[in-house]
Formats: sequence, C-alpha cells, structure tokens
Amino acid sequence: MSFEGIHRVYFLGIGGIGMSALARWFQHEGYAVSGYDRTPSALTDALINEGMPVTFEDTLESIPADLKDAQKNSLIVWTPALPKESIQLNYFTSKGYSLKKRSEVLGMVTRNFYTIAVAGTHGKTTTSSLIAHLLKDGGKPVAAFLGGITQNYQSNLILGDKKSKEKSVVVVEADEFDRSFLRLHPNEAIITSTDADHLDIYGDENTILEGFGEFTKLIDKKGKLFIQFNAADRLGESRLPKIVTRKYGLRSEGIRAENIQAKAGSFLFDYVDGDKVIKGLELFIPGFHNVENALAAIAIAIEQGVSDEQVKKGLGSFKGVKRRFEIHVNREQLVYIDDYAHHPEEIRACLSSVIAMYPASKLTVIFQPHLYSRTRDFAEGFSESLSLADEVVLLDIYPARELPIPGVSSEMLLENIQAKEKVIVSKEGLMDYLAKSNPEILVTLGAGDIDRLVPKIAEWMNSRQKLNAV
Repeated sequence: MSFEGIHRVYFLGIGGIGMSALARWFQHEGYAVSGYDRTPSALTDALINEGMPVTFEDTLESIPADLKDAQKNSLIVWTPALPKESIQLNYFTSKGYSLKKRSEVLGMVTRNFYTIAVAGTHGKTTTSSLIAHLLKDGGKPVAAFLGGITQNYQSNLILGDKKSKEKSVVVVEADEFDRSFLRLHPNEAIITSTDADHLDIYGDENTILEGFGEFTKLIDKKGKLFIQFNAADRLGESRLPKIVTRKYGLRSEGIRAENIQAKAGSFLFDYVDGDKVIKGLELFIPGFHNVENALAAIAIAIEQGVSDEQVKKGLGSFKGVKRRFEIHVNREQLVYIDDYAHHPEEIRACLSSVIAMYPASKLTVIFQPHLYSRTRDFAEGFSESLSLADEVVLLDIYPARELPIPGVSSEMLLENIQAKEKVIVSKEGLMDYLAKSNPEILVTLGAGDIDRLVPKIAEWMNSRQKLNAV
C-alpha cells in the first residue's frame, strides 16, 4: 500500500506518544488529520491546539462526518492497545476501511529514507532523541519519530529542513511490543538492551530474544548494528546478523566510556573507540545508563560525518526527554527527579545513578507499577531494585490495557522490599504522606498516570525550599 489517493487520516488512540508523532507528520504533509482517544492529556491538548480535531467518545456519532462513507481516500491508523470491543474500530473494520497499525504506517513512511532504527527494552527514547539532536545540531538533515517529548524541541517529531537538497536521515524507535519493530526497514540499527519484558506478548524470555534476532535480519546487508555488549551476550552470536556489528558499553572492549565522573546534575566521561578518543564530554542528563546511551548515539553521529567538536557541543546542549531522569528540583539536600522507569532493570539503573550522585542523602522513591502482568512476572526483580532506596512508597498498579489479575497487587512487592521504610499509599493520600516524610532526594517512577502528580510534587518541593530558606 502507498499513500496515493489518501486525503484524510484518522487515528484510533491519537494521544499515544508514537501515534501523535505520526499524526503530526501527516498533518505536516498536508493530510486532514483527526482522531479519537480515551482520555484528554497534555498531548491531546497540544494536537487540538495544532489544529487536529480529537474526540474522547467511542461512539459512531463522534466520527467526523467527512470520514463516513469515505473508504477510498481515508486511512485509519490504530493501536493494539485499543480494546477489541471498540465501537469505532469495529465500525471501520466492518465498513471496509483501510486499517493499519502504527508500526505498519511507520514502516511505509520510512521505506524510502535512510533509516536508523533504535531497538531495546530500555533506552530507546533517550538514545534516538540524542541521535536526532546530534545530527540536527551537527548540521545534518534529519527527521525523527520519537517515543517521548524532547526538551530541546518540545515535540516527539523532528522534521528535516524542506529547503535542504539532501535527503533526510530518518531516526525511529523500533518498538518490540506486539513485534512492531519487525515492520521496519533499517539501514543501521542500535540495540540498547534485550532484557525480558512484554511476556504477555512473547510468553517467555527466549521468545523475545528470538524477536530481536529477527529484527537484526532486517538491517540492510551494507549497514551496521551497534549493540550494548550485555545485550549481545544475551542474544548470542547465532542470532547476530552477518554484517558489521559493533559492541558498546561502560565496560565494553569496543566502544566504551572512560574516566566517568558523577556530578550533581551531569556526568563527565571520555568516548573511546580504538584510536578514536573524544575527551571531556559532559552529559546533562545524568545516569550511568545515559552515558551508555550516549556512546551509541555518538557512534552513529560519527558514522554520519558529525565532527568531534560538533559531538561535544551537541552532547553538552542536549536537554533530555521529558520523564527520562528529568530533574525538577536540584538544590542542596533537596532534589526531585522523575523517570519513566517501569521495569526492574530500568529502576536499578536509575536508582544506582541517583545514589552515585547523592551518596550521603536519604533516597525516597515513589513507584507506580505498570500492568498487572508485568508486576506478576517481575515481582522479585521489582522488590530487589526498589530495595536500593532508603524509603519506598508504592502506589496501586496502573492497569493500562489490562483487567485485574486475582492476587496481583502492589502488596506482593512490599513484603520483599528491604528498604528501611516502606508503605503503600493512595494517589489521593500521597501529598499528605510526603509532608510527614520530609524527603531529601525524591524520585518518582512509573509509566502510568503518575506523571499527573509530578507538577504538584515539584511545586511542593520548591515551596519547601523557600520555607527552609526563610
């Protein structure tokens, strides 16, 4: 299928981070774009302000009039997170509309571009955003479909300059959920991690590794794969493609970081790749895991002709991605960091970095588990990684697309957490609890709706600082 003859595009789940990036691209290309989502959000507000009609009612009446009986020139993009009983989804299916998943459409969009695909169970958004920034800041034509809102561009879509005579390099996130990454056509690829996740889709760890193995086979035979060295070990040599494959990591023998220094608000390091050394790099999105993400991004930027000085400048000006180790308050003995971490390894990476930055301070963590199935499948890992904190506050599980599973709740994590203080509180009671707890270093974690509490928590932390300063 091509987009020839298509005049209007309707998104079922337009408020999703990946869906909204595609919606913005189609609007930029001149299509009439509209959509449905279950609940309003900052993203749907932004899309409405950009001129895209959005409805929040899953009814036939809320479908735009010009979309009805317009099967021949309409494209319906839908997300697998949509319930099967969705009225609109069933209407478009029964009426013979062209329905495509986001991953299919993204594959179609990028088919005619030189594509850099970033895969991995953790680190995709930060790595792809940093690649896009290094290329754009380095004067290279680039377009990027991202899984988060970059602080530099305040968008999940970065577009190339239409005046440029060079064709843009396209950077995309290769999402393993629902095997979406198998629809892409990468020229080069990065794999940041291959930890077990999405077992509701894959069933077991070996099957997800097989999925990543299939993804590597999609890389152009003249292309390259950059893979984190632990991820490569987990994948195994038999699953790696017969193309140039470069390993990277903090302790890798290939592309690596040396002389790492953790500061309050940044990490310093040297980039080393054989005889290639770039010294004195400073990354203002802290974390050992982000240094590792930066290694992959720098390697790609160098491949694309970005100079050492441009790399250094671009890295120093990168402001990060919303909800990826996002520092909201950073004052002496009073710090607030918010992160999207929702997997035990992500939590471990985040908290280990916070401890390295603030080793003498009490660490309080608020965690909202995401999905009943993930909580069940990785309960032991969650309890172990959260035990790095001095104080753990658990919220109820955010169900997302799932119905409750009997016996699965935040309670099953609490018992095995080894923190000095641990408690379960409601979202409604959180602020009262924090007022009594008086945290020093506070971290919020989760992929659900915990982000709606962030502004209130940040405001409260700042007000405490002002009171303490009087």
